[in-house]
Amino acid sequence: MKRIIVAITGATGVIYGIRLLQALKEKNVESHLIISEQAAAIIPMETKYTAEEVRAMAHIIHDPSDLASPLSSGSFHTDGMVVLPCSIKTLSAIANSFSDNLVVRAADVTLKERRRLILCVRETPFHLGHLRLMTAAAEAGAIIAPPIPAFYHSPENISDLVDQSVGKVLDLLGIENDIYKRWKEDE
Repeated sequence: MKRIIVAITGATGVIYGIRLLQALKEKNVESHLIISEQAAAIIPMETKYTAEEVRAMAHIIHDPSDLASPLSSGSFHTDGMVVLPCSIKTLSAIANSFSDNLVVRAADVTLKERRRLILCVRETPFHLGHLRLMTAAAEAGAIIAPPIPAFYHSPENISDLVDQSVGKVLDLLGIENDIYKRWKEDE
């Protein structure tokens, strides 16, 4: 069974992380969830869920302040990590290896072990400092994948847009899925 770390941080777009948890459960992928304190506050503001309901979607929950978590060690094998959404604060900490919480430490371990780290940065517009942070993270091995909606699949609702971004993340993790319509799929 694949094992993926999912971190939901304090940026708008927590629904993307929630949908990723649901998709991983549907695919029988073991999910290890870290919800930042700010994300826990945003979840009920932006969705119909509570932070506790989101935690219940994961196989294993990790406290964001627990630097003694197994996720802090490279000897704990995972198949990758996704930060969705990834706040600029979290991006900055990851790009600079400032491991003061479990999200950043787990991301740092993911990079040092040469595992797939996907950062779904949620901010707009980007200023030069944001772009430099994304460059630094990419140079360290992260994949920068902002959840930017596509429209070639003629989305009919917000769920279609969310599924398209989450489907792309699943693709980047090497997890087969059919939660979104691919380019020219019907032709």
